[in-house]
Amino acid sequence: MRSDKEKITRLLKTARGQLDGLMRMVEEDRYCVDISNQILATQAILRTINHQILHDHINTCVREAMQTDAADAKIAEIMSIIDKLTK
Repeated sequence: MRSDKEKITRLLKTARGQLDGLMRMVEEDRYCVDISNQILATQAILRTINHQILHDHINTCVREAMQTDAADAKIAEIMSIIDKLTK
């Protein structure tokens, strides 16, 4: 992985903290809308992480593969991810 590992790790730890908070909220029978808002915030962080990783992957791994015989495999990987993102 060629992304900024410190930034990605910090964001993942934040998301993990939010998930822990969500568990407590559910256990405490907190207000549904508050739980939903926390879920949306966690999803936003995960989307940001995924966007950064995919952006960096295209700019490094895919770009390098385009200069070799591995281009078709890298393009297939990206297409698979796009398919999952658009479902």
